[in-house]
This record gives sequence, structure tokens and C-alpha cells, in this order.
Amino acid sequence: MLRRMATSDVTVLLGRVAEGDASARDSLLETVYAHLYGIARHHMAAERAGHTLSATALVHDAFLALVRPDGAPFNDRAHFLAAASLAMRRILVSHARRRAAEKRGLDPRRVTLGDEHGGEEPLSVEDLLALDAALSKLSGLNERQAKVIVFRAFGAMTDAEIATNLEVSVPTVRRDYRLATAWLRRELG
Repeated sequence: MLRRMATSDVTVLLGRVAEGDASARDSLLETVYAHLYGIARHHMAAERAGHTLSATALVHDAFLALVRPDGAPFNDRAHFLAAASLAMRRILVSHARRRAAEKRGLDPRRVTLGDEHGGEEPLSVEDLLALDAALSKLSGLNERQAKVIVFRAFGAMTDAEIATNLEVSVPTVRRDYRLATAWLRRELG
């Protein structure tokens, strides 16, 4: 079980990182690492042994993308975790695109979003890319519903965390999730 991060601690560290405090960046990584690693392990669990992208690499790549000197500031822990889930999604999709380009015509590797997200069967690289395209299309139609899917599937956030981040109620998050998954099923055939 992941230990709970104190929202105020993370918020203070995020403020110090935004001010350019390098020691705060290290402290932030220590504070959020276990949570981010748990999310990354969740996504990497279905990958083959010896896979070139590890959960550790996913965490570090996402963290480095988030705390760049020219990066956007974060309001609080929920905002940071939401951004981390989006960064992990981009990294996984980018990795899948590279692998697909390398292995055109060969048996695709398998990727999974996890059983709690309706993925009883692992997704192929092509399916993951189709999902990414569908999520981008959904974002154009209803950005909040797309974010709910991304935060649950790639961020392993709870409905309450998503509601806080999106500033809506938990029932709204659940309704958006049902509507978005139904739309995605129709879109992906």
C-alpha cells in the first residue's frame, strides 16, 4: 500500500521547486516517489520481462518532464499527480510508437491498462495508439471526460482525487467515466 503524502508538504515543495530551489526538487522526488512508482508499476505489470522501459524509468522520465525549469507551476498535490498521470501516458504512447515503428509487421508487444479499467485483454501497441487517438478526439469533444479516463487509467487516481483535481463532485466523475468509456467503446469498435 502506498503511504499517503501530506498535501501541504507536497504543495510547499512544489512552490519551492517553482522558485528554482534544487534541493526542494530532490525532496519532492523523495516525497512523491513511492506513489509515482506504484502508478508506474501498475502500468508495467503486464509488460514482458526484460522490457526496455521499466517502472523506474517511467517515474524518472515523468518526474523530469514535470520539474523542468521552464515547466508550468503546480497548485497542489492533486494537480501534480494529474500532470504526472498525463506525462506517464505521453511516455507510454511515445514508447509504443517507437516500438511499432521498429517492429512493423512483427508480432506486437502487449500493453495493458489494468483490469479495473475494463481491460481484461492486454492491448497491442496498435490498440494503445488507437486508444491515444480516441482519447485525443474525446478531449476535443469533452476535455473533462478525457481527463477522467486518463487520470484513472494512467494515473491510478481515485474518484475523490480526480474530483478534487477537476473541481467537480465524485458522482460527476463517476458519470463522466461511464459516459467516456461508453463513447470510447463505440469509437474503438
